[in-house]
Amino acid sequence: MRIPVLDTNKTPLMPTTPTRARLLLKQGKARPYWNKLGIFCIILTYQVNPDNQPLVIGIDPGSSFEGWSIVGTQETVLNGMSETPKHVEKAVETRRTMRRSRRYRHCWRRPARFRNRLKNRSSIPPSTRARWNAKLRIVTQLQKIIPLTDVAVEDIAAVTKKNCKQWNSNFSPLEVGKQWFYRTIRSLNLDLHLRTGYETKDLRDRFNLRKTSQKKKPVFSSHAVDAWVMAADVSGAKQPTERGLFYWTPIRFHRRQLHRLQPETGGIRKPYGGTISLNLIRGTLVNHFKHGLSYIGGSIKERLSLHHFRTGKRLTQSAKPTDCTILTRIAWRTTHYTDTRQSAFLSRLKS
Repeated sequence: MRIPVLDTNKTPLMPTTPTRARLLLKQGKARPYWNKLGIFCIILTYQVNPDNQPLVIGIDPGSSFEGWSIVGTQETVLNGMSETPKHVEKAVETRRTMRRSRRYRHCWRRPARFRNRLKNRSSIPPSTRARWNAKLRIVTQLQKIIPLTDVAVEDIAAVTKKNCKQWNSNFSPLEVGKQWFYRTIRSLNLDLHLRTGYETKDLRDRFNLRKTSQKKKPVFSSHAVDAWVMAADVSGAKQPTERGLFYWTPIRFHRRQLHRLQPETGGIRKPYGGTISLNLIRGTLVNHFKHGLSYIGGSIKERLSLHHFRTGKRLTQSAKPTDCTILTRIAWRTTHYTDTRQSAFLSRLKS
């Protein structure tokens, strides 16, 4: 695994090895930094001339899990696996039910605001936009710490109606979402390369790599292998030099609502949700003197609620803001899985 490097202006440079990054930190020539993906980076404290090489990021889209891989001409910089957001459709339905119940409880009716409608406007369904926007946010976060030049994506296609090409190409939510994603990728000054499903299969055979049938397993061969072969086909790499991966789970923040779904004693409906807790943004990564690395998930009675930055498990609800050292803001829970084969080989050498 390579460590991303930023210069004094936070411009991404070529990633370095963990040994060299540790040496730079020890000598005081760099300082630590975490981005929103929870990836550890270093920021140099002295001026350098950038000498960047082509780096290609491969993306393997999926309905539940997605694969990521950043590959250079020889080295594998990073592998990743992420979960797709699935709560949007149910959240939109809940919001609609709450709105209807509020209107039913009150006698007044607001006038229809036709100008607010999306009539004759291009739009993407909320659940579709959330899935493709999650991919885009990961790409932009990686682009901030790694000098990416190209993007290789598996061009997925879903037939929704038989013998109706116009519907499949213009009205399918999947087609509309991916075309929006492709346009946005090109606007980021990145060269886009598309590969079909059978081309990805041929690339796996060419590189002599296998894909496991256990899609939920956080290993290189589940989803990242497809992302790697597509990126390596563009960059020219011969074999993966890194099989460990980052596992990203998006942190869900409950947006501000008018009140809770169910009233409490006395028929009182308290306000619920929000993204600010005691003047701190929820999702801020902090270092607590007792609970260590954790992120802010909420507040109650002038105390912070801290959650484990990997599992999301709540650690405490009574943390004082003065006991927390603010590091950065994260939007994903991150876990790094090392290559099991490499770990077993190293353990045999030590024994």
